[in-house]
Amino acid sequence: MRNQLFSRYSLLVTVFALVVIVLGAFVRLSDAGLGCPDWPGCYGLIDVPQTDQEIQIAEQAFPQRPVEESKAWKEMFHRYFAGTLGILILILAIWSLRTRFVSKTVPLLSVSLVGLVIFQALLGMWTVTLQVKPAIVTLHLLFGMATVSMLWLTYLNSSSRFSHAGKPSGLKGLVQLALLVVIGQIALGGWTSTNYAALACTAFPGCYAGDAWPDMDFAEAFVLWRGLGVNYEFGVLEPDARAAIHMTHRLGALLVLFVVGALAIQALKKAHAAQRNIALVILALLALQLTLGVLNVVLSLPLANAVAHNGVAALLLLALIAYYHVEVKS
Repeated sequence: MRNQLFSRYSLLVTVFALVVIVLGAFVRLSDAGLGCPDWPGCYGLIDVPQTDQEIQIAEQAFPQRPVEESKAWKEMFHRYFAGTLGILILILAIWSLRTRFVSKTVPLLSVSLVGLVIFQALLGMWTVTLQVKPAIVTLHLLFGMATVSMLWLTYLNSSSRFSHAGKPSGLKGLVQLALLVVIGQIALGGWTSTNYAALACTAFPGCYAGDAWPDMDFAEAFVLWRGLGVNYEFGVLEPDARAAIHMTHRLGALLVLFVVGALAIQALKKAHAAQRNIALVILALLALQLTLGVLNVVLSLPLANAVAHNGVAALLLLALIAYYHVEVKS
């Protein structure tokens, strides 16, 4: 019974972590990443400056960042949720050490998550202090995905629902490749977003109307570190470098379509019922994610659509992890 309660709690924390990821995407895509120019407070306060006196003091302390209440509240709500997630993960780790599990995987994952969430908090701080530096923001996204993935694995390993589901499908290598491809595409998506390259190409399937493959600066597009003291809000790259990032992300989407699509189709042919069900979910998420990606371009990046694109990427990753878990446990 105690193990069952732990399993349910780990699932709850996983869902909460997904909410934090979606909130983070909302903050980033709303250009609110520097809504609070310091950390962990906002203009030196635990919440957003609101009175005339507070706003005057804040703008004297940070003259380069006039107070924008809407952006500041978005940033602070994300911090409140992220802080709550950290507390929930600490409870999960303590609970795992006080509970006996057949496998040591569950406590190992739970305790490791504490270190991961501390590093994630540091990345959140550096995102602000280094003025939304693309390498830091992309790492912040990737470690957010790592956090929710490890929470999901904690749930999968503590639950009996996905154990002994049948014979392995023999697709372990292909699902590993699919995971690598999706993680790489998530990194590319983060790089596209934080370099403000999502609208570098305004047509589909080509980059521009009548110009499917324009001049692109790939060398400049993927410079990971440009030194300190640069404000990266709204991007610093020229249009040809942004187009290179955008088109690379589109090519990555094609690779995801082929690899993940092949996995799902093979699973529907060869796998047992549990994996076939997961394969159907993977196919649905893949189709939805590709549709959202195209709509981002043709509709000029509507906020709700772009945020959903981030959320579905996380769900696709978790679905692949579930498939791999069932494959290994079968």
